[in-house]
Amino acid sequence: MASGVAMSAELEQLDGEIQDIFRALQNGFQKLDKIKDANRQSKHLEELTGQMRECKRLIKEFDRVFKEEESRNPPDVNKQLNERKQSMIKELNSYVALRKTYQSSLGNKRVELFDMGAGGSDAVPDDNVRLASEMSNQELIDAGRKKMDETDQAIERSKMVVEQTIDVGAQTAANLKGQTEQMGRIVNELDTIQFSIKKASQLVKEIGRQIVHPNNKNIRDIPGLAPPAPTTRRLLSAEAFQGF
Repeated sequence: MASGVAMSAELEQLDGEIQDIFRALQNGFQKLDKIKDANRQSKHLEELTGQMRECKRLIKEFDRVFKEEESRNPPDVNKQLNERKQSMIKELNSYVALRKTYQSSLGNKRVELFDMGAGGSDAVPDDNVRLASEMSNQELIDAGRKKMDETDQAIERSKMVVEQTIDVGAQTAANLKGQTEQMGRIVNELDTIQFSIKKASQLVKEIGRQIVHPNNKNIRDIPGLAPPAPTTRRLLSAEAFQGF
């Protein structure tokens, strides 16, 4: 029991296999530093990626067996086993982050995420990641907190953009409503003007008809406009000169 943690035979076997992969990963990344050819580096990195996938599978299997045995173990043993699992998850995540650093240097942006479940779902994306054997748990925790702070800041910036967009939308809606109301008033005024023009045109026609036919009773009187007063012209005749 090299780890100092009380384990069943099955857990101890899984733990040993996981530790073997960690040692292989450490040696593999040290060897990667000595490879100068980009193609060979890429191929070697893929081999290390395969080892990380296998390590991920073994850690999940470790967690499954641990949960099956949990009810039969004393509380202090369960605590030690859970801490052991979390330590393995952090170790694997540090190699995932290191893999990302090498991929970036190779111009390969395809990064696979290793979701290990609660307590270890995020790899540590630090550009200056060292080998896990060179990092303390506190350094890993600090790097994780730094990433979470950056994520929170990005979320806050996104919320500000959304709020500003909502404000602009509300102002635009208010402007459109005001313009719609103004267009409605203009249309009403145009209708009133058109009606007035129509009535004025009818009035002009009636005035013209009364001037031309002042004695035509079929022509209705126009309010405010009296028909022309009839005039009687007396013709001059010889009778008019009688008495002179």
